[in-house]
Amino acid sequence: MELSRERIGAACAVLIAGPTASGKSALALTLAGDAARAGRPAWIANADAMQVYDALRILTARPSAADEARVRHRLYGHVPAETRYSVGAWLADMERVLGEARDSGALVIAVGGTGLYFKALTEGIATIPAVPADVRRRVGDRIRAEGVATLHAELLANDPASAAALRPSDAQRVARALEVLEATGAGLCAWQQRARQLPLLHPSEAVRVVLDISRPALHARIEARVERMVEQGALEEVRALLARGLAPDLPAMKAIGVRPFAAHLRGEVSLKQAIADAKTETRRYAKRQDTWFRNQMPGWPRREA
Repeated sequence: MELSRERIGAACAVLIAGPTASGKSALALTLAGDAARAGRPAWIANADAMQVYDALRILTARPSAADEARVRHRLYGHVPAETRYSVGAWLADMERVLGEARDSGALVIAVGGTGLYFKALTEGIATIPAVPADVRRRVGDRIRAEGVATLHAELLANDPASAAALRPSDAQRVARALEVLEATGAGLCAWQQRARQLPLLHPSEAVRVVLDISRPALHARIEARVERMVEQGALEEVRALLARGLAPDLPAMKAIGVRPFAAHLRGEVSLKQAIADAKTETRRYAKRQDTWFRNQMPGWPRREA
């Protein structure tokens, strides 16, 4: 799929999805440069659930300071690691970015690997009541004390539709489903089937693309990326994150690479083993991302990376 200047010139936004290390950010910078040369300012907006966190520049491969100096970047590193950021929060942030861009005539290039963000942006999202803090705390305590498998079994007994849509090992989403069930008396799937907020972007307003890359090429890029992260200071970044004393179930603590590098810093594994484990985690994550894009975003054109 070619991203023609004519199509981009008429669009409000360009949406670039794809697995980690597939070249999304490089493509975004190229398109931003093309837009600028054509006389239209362009902003790059983050659509990755981990790149929002302030503590994870290296591990999440956030844009460099040099890249941010070349093109205006939005929604990167703007959320404290102590926060449980959500797709709803991202949509609210993205709504402000799109509004500012429309006022200034800028092209927004949204780039990231979180398919749910793109799906919510172009299809809307179910309106679910806020969950009280005490309910979230109680469910979180139970996840840590009883384990995610026990709570998934409970969810399966009381809300089988929501449980069937989740991986039994996905603690964050199992907890979310239980929180909604306990707080509202209705299951997450039931809420998602009710009235939805209108999408911020109609598909006709945006040029959409999912980057497609062969598995061998992607694995080679992942190998090189993890090695480069270590050279750039990934261990120091993890050490600083651990020093903040965050709850282990916070999303930022589950970023790819945190677990193996934290194990090395505790003296549990060698650096060589930690690097190998980080590469394995990244490959598995990229595979899950690609599966999600193919199953959940089948109408999006694919472009060879």
